[in-house]
Amino acid sequence: MSFTTKLATGAMLAALGATAASAQALVYCSEGSPEGFDPALYTAGTTFDASSHPIYNRLAEFKVGTTEVIPALAESWEVSEDGMKVTFKLREGVKFHSNDQFTPSRDFNADDVVFSFDRQGNEENPYHTVSGGTWEYYGGMSMPDLIESIEKVDDYTVVFNLTRPEAPFIANMAMDFASIVSKEYADAMMEAGTPEMVNQAPIGTGPFQFQAYQKDAVIRYLRNDEYWGDPAKVESLIFAITPDASVRYQKVQAGECHVTAYPNPADVQAMKDAEDIVVMEQEGLNVGYLAYNTQVAPFDNADVRKALNMAIDKQAIIDVVFQGSGEIAKNPLPPTMWSYNDAIEDDNYDPEAAKAMLEEAGVTDLSMKIWAMPVQRPYNPNARRMAELMQEDFSKVGVDVEIVSYEWGEYLERSKSKDRDGAVLLGWTGDNGDPDNFLAVLLGCDGVEKSNRAQWCNEEFDALIQKAKVLPTQEERAPLYEEAQQIFKDQAPWATIAHSVVYMTMRPEVENYVVHPLGGHIFNQVGLKQ
Repeated sequence: MSFTTKLATGAMLAALGATAASAQALVYCSEGSPEGFDPALYTAGTTFDASSHPIYNRLAEFKVGTTEVIPALAESWEVSEDGMKVTFKLREGVKFHSNDQFTPSRDFNADDVVFSFDRQGNEENPYHTVSGGTWEYYGGMSMPDLIESIEKVDDYTVVFNLTRPEAPFIANMAMDFASIVSKEYADAMMEAGTPEMVNQAPIGTGPFQFQAYQKDAVIRYLRNDEYWGDPAKVESLIFAITPDASVRYQKVQAGECHVTAYPNPADVQAMKDAEDIVVMEQEGLNVGYLAYNTQVAPFDNADVRKALNMAIDKQAIIDVVFQGSGEIAKNPLPPTMWSYNDAIEDDNYDPEAAKAMLEEAGVTDLSMKIWAMPVQRPYNPNARRMAELMQEDFSKVGVDVEIVSYEWGEYLERSKSKDRDGAVLLGWTGDNGDPDNFLAVLLGCDGVEKSNRAQWCNEEFDALIQKAKVLPTQEERAPLYEEAQQIFKDQAPWATIAHSVVYMTMRPEVENYVVHPLGGHIFNQVGLKQ
């Protein structure tokens, strides 16, 4: 992706270390570059940290540190008795940001809400194909089938007419993909012949205003002094893009960064022992996995997939890669989530049985690729090392593995392909605290070629999760999700690897940082001691 926005200058980069010492500038050592700045186009937490959290708002949002849904751009909402009409009353007086190309002439209103979703679901919308137009979440969550229409009643009232009840709908509206963008800005950029600027020079209503970006180096934001909510505690926010975890920690130690995420597991204890370093930790609402391409032989055979799962020594991966900061995953849901099916038995590590099972399936001399992520994620602190361990495990059952990787944005884009060669290491941190966010988004039929990297469409599984999402209570929904997890385990579209503990490392002058259970790094409430 080519970014043509105003870039950070050399002077800005040179000043980065100095700004970290200022009480008015908060510097976050981030692990990678965002794919872009329009969160509806993407699924990666790295991108959301740089876009939806500082720059945008949604109709509803999650209270930081919880999965509680609270009002945001919508002051209130009402769901009809039959669950098929959701009415949002919008907040008045909310200002959009401005930049060198655009100054808004009006406040946020219903037109922006309608546009933000219509561009994702309406193929006739001129923005539907801009910047790739994949809309992974919107498609993977069955939104095209769910939303019949979006009706502007007046400037501050919007009605979503649904084709069925949808239990997690309000929580879904608090997710990053549902960030509200400016229709007026989009129209102006389309008229100027530069519609991609919506993704490259973002305009939102959030607590920080985008200022500049230099790919693989730095992102700079300024506090939005016209923010409708509580103003940010610092005048500016800087993302110092630093892929290497050891270098990130060195920058925190040197005072060049205030906060960083995803430390090397081997370094965590030393960080905890250091007098001038604060380490926060929380059990992650996440799962790391290896997704086979179930539409490409021989991985279209569930017996082959299960055999490969039996060949993986997951305990060795936990010991070597996670070093005590993770636990073996047997289900696609994390164990802290309601409807987790603890009765399911995991595949035993049994190389001899795996080898025999492959031979019985007629698979010999198998060569395959394992894709290893180029960045650290909360669910996988070292994908390359994990892939190497799997490579060794598979060699014991006669399977030859080539490890491949790509730049993070390219990795995510290529891995969506229906004819992708090989199995891909990925993972997920929950977006809204609902099982649907894992089971439907990652494994439902609507997610094929989008968020479903296994390209797995099982009609029995899909029928269960689609039925579950229309039921009104957790008590009614949970048994269906439990049954769906058993089908998943029997069919093995993934090798489930681990659920991890999430660590955040920061300097002692940082105040009010909260570890968010949904994985985002949010800084509008964070201050620095004088």
